Amino acid sequence: MTQQRTETQTQVSVRIDGADVAVPAGSTILDACNAEGIDTPTICYADNLTPVNVCRVCVVEVEGSRTLVPSCSRVAEDGMEIQTDSERVRHSRKMVLEFLGSGVDLSQADEINAYSARYDADVTRYVEGHEVIDEPIRIQDDLYIRDYDKCVLCYKCVEACGDDAQHTFAIAVAGRGFGNRISTEFDATLPDSACVYCGNCVAVCPTNALQFKTEFDLRHDDNWHEDEQTVTTTVCSYCGVGCNLELHVQDNEIVKVTSPVDHSVTHGNLCIKGRFGYTYVGN
Repeated sequence: MTQQRTETQTQVSVRIDGADVAVPAGSTILDACNAEGIDTPTICYADNLTPVNVCRVCVVEVEGSRTLVPSCSRVAEDGMEIQTDSERVRHSRKMVLEFLGSGVDLSQADEINAYSARYDADVTRYVEGHEVIDEPIRIQDDLYIRDYDKCVLCYKCVEACGDDAQHTFAIAVAGRGFGNRISTEFDATLPDSACVYCGNCVAVCPTNALQFKTEFDLRHDDNWHEDEQTVTTTVCSYCGVGCNLELHVQDNEIVKVTSPVDHSVTHGNLCIKGRFGYTYVGN
């Protein structure tokens, strides 16, 4: 009896789209949606980052709430009645996606484009008279590039560079309004900034605004064939920490390195050696 009472106290029950879902206390609405197998769109959310609530495509309708709430950060409360696919929710998600598509280049944002198709979002709806980010691509080293034309200001890179992973704090949001940009301190070049080139910002970018230089060069030459690449998981050979690497190989060459988000050592994060120090393999 005591054990059963303890289990009840650590669970909350919510109703999502008419189905009762029990999740551990402290779980978010998004956690409850995932437990129910509901595919909820997210852009600024990642399993290994703190939610920042900026993209607003994960919003859901909670009975009694005046506004739609971000499912990625709103804690599930016992007895909540939640709608994830109401007309109000679908309309809100559609509008967010249309606004995003009107100002930035989403040509390499496959997941976001899939969301746009799901919600019938017309990303050309606000094209007439609209402003677009039009900046030259920043290529300041041989490791990764910055293409702000593709940036949706999801803050993922800022979080990965800060408290959530690297604790370098080399980048932050600068400017106001349409002039908002992800920037280094005083807009210094990457080699002159606090960046330690861990590449964790590149790993979490959902639009390829931050992109491996190897990938950028192959795309420029129209030779990036992701569907033909193999991904092999191995252990980094540089030290004894045991970080897992995912080697993306095309034409028998490593073209980029990632790490599993669910790995207990890395949680998707690497250092400069693990992320970029693979060229010796081909020598």
